[in-house]
Amino acid sequence: MKVLITDYDFPDVKLELDLYQAAGVEVVTAQCRTEDDVIAASEGCQGLLVQYAPVNAKVFAARPEIRISSRYGAGFDTINIEDAARHGVWVANSPDYGVGEVATHALAMALDLIRNITVYDRAVKAGEWHYTSAGIIPRASEMTIGIVGLGRIGKRMAHISRNVFKKVIAYDPHIIDGDFPAYVERVGREDLFKQADVVSLHTPLNDETRNMIDASLLKLLKPQSYLVNSARGGLIRIDDLLAALDGGSLKGAALDVLPVEPPDTASAIVQHKRVLLSPHAAFYSDVAARELRRKAAQNLIDWDRSGRPSYVVVEGKKDNKK
Repeated sequence: MKVLITDYDFPDVKLELDLYQAAGVEVVTAQCRTEDDVIAASEGCQGLLVQYAPVNAKVFAARPEIRISSRYGAGFDTINIEDAARHGVWVANSPDYGVGEVATHALAMALDLIRNITVYDRAVKAGEWHYTSAGIIPRASEMTIGIVGLGRIGKRMAHISRNVFKKVIAYDPHIIDGDFPAYVERVGREDLFKQADVVSLHTPLNDETRNMIDASLLKLLKPQSYLVNSARGGLIRIDDLLAALDGGSLKGAALDVLPVEPPDTASAIVQHKRVLLSPHAAFYSDVAARELRRKAAQNLIDWDRSGRPSYVVVEGKKDNKK
């Protein structure tokens, strides 16, 4: 088997190279940014290990020898799964590597917004030393947190939030009532935005969820509410979010992800005083990063050995026979 690591932003890929060497898998590396880059670099490859490079019908048509694509991450929106299915290509991911990290990061961002830690820090450094320097602060234990998407990370977020907030509510149309923990109240999407003081997003990016957080939902929020997004930047219409912030229905937003990454530092969302940002880092701890890379790389080895990756997103039709 020959594998292309299409792109990566890790300091190196020694972990992956060591895994593939031990498994007898040939590997080449690149820093692809376009479909044409992937096509050029993947000659003779049966497998792709993908971070941000676009992989779609153009790639699969040009390289019919590609049989499997594995993504670094729980999300797989850089790989077009419909195109993969049409071309019989397997798609795999690493869905459970950083569940605790993302949930903890989201809760930390929510509490920073509520407690105004960052605002206090700026005030102190500017010479202001007073507990009122960050404005009025609500009591978290009297607030409701609403979680959009109750998968692995959403459930963890609910679990670690239940002793912080008065009430935990959630919206997820894709899981049954029995999969809602007893301490989480199931509500509809619009009801969640009407009831929650804090909304935290934990849903994948797909045709159903792209731009789902728009003016029609944001206008339902209580005055002085908060929005946290540690999932995917494409879930939110940024112009609508800015309008909600400036219009007063949203007191603050915490974003680990943006529609364009990295963003223009002069953009309105980056410069907004009531937007807290981190650089798509919610997944990260040293342990989680190693786990992510190992699981994503191992998918290709498992497929080569058994005909099936560990974490299947699309069940392909192409087998592992040489």
